[in-house]
Amino acid sequence: MNLIIDVGNSFVKLAVFELDRILDKKIMNAENFLENFKKFIEKHETIAKGIMSSVGNLTQADLLCIKKSCDMLVLNQDTPVPFSNLYATPKSLGIDRIALVCAAVHNYKNKNVLVIDAGTCITYDFVSSEAEYFGGGISPGLYLRYKALNNYTAKLPLLSPEVPKGVVGDSTKASIHSGVVFGILNEIEGNVLRYQDKYEDLTIILTGGDSEFLSKQLKSTIFVNSNFLLEGLNSILQYNLSGQLKN
Repeated sequence: MNLIIDVGNSFVKLAVFELDRILDKKIMNAENFLENFKKFIEKHETIAKGIMSSVGNLTQADLLCIKKSCDMLVLNQDTPVPFSNLYATPKSLGIDRIALVCAAVHNYKNKNVLVIDAGTCITYDFVSSEAEYFGGGISPGLYLRYKALNNYTAKLPLLSPEVPKGVVGDSTKASIHSGVVFGILNEIEGNVLRYQDKYEDLTIILTGGDSEFLSKQLKSTIFVNSNFLLEGLNSILQYNLSGQLKN
């Protein structure tokens, strides 16, 4: 069994895979990581291999505990992956985006795929049917937009995301919800149309922490998969293990 660890900006996700099948998953805050991680590992004594992707920060004690748990691969920009990276600055490509592209290549072979990750930031990543990664886009995520309105104005309140009652907000709160949520929905729909105009037979995946919230309001034909990044990390681990076996 494989241990998959995704250290994000807001949360840490743990998962156990057997081949391509996810057996268990847990989401936790970074500040309570060590205690929760030990409990999770105790439930899965047969874990042999693991992979970690980190765009957030863990303590040295956390990292030491992770490395002791099993034979751990730490994903970076030099890790072998099953796609051609045509990004102009490949060393700057986020490892979370690398994992998402690997999931697209693994799950949708010989297809043009656009992966939209709605998390702290919203990222767009395109990989061609020839497994060539060209790049995409980055914009502020749902919570960042709410926080920006509060942080950079004198009187606008900090709100939690809420489905707008209509496009016309009849109060300050309603106007914020309308502006933020419809702004993101229009952005996603607009980007999808632009990609569809350029690439035929496009498969679109929506993932990330806000994917469920947004998917219910989108009109485009989009596949929602909250575990897509975890699946990508698992596919990278399997790809590297198969390479070791061949060598």
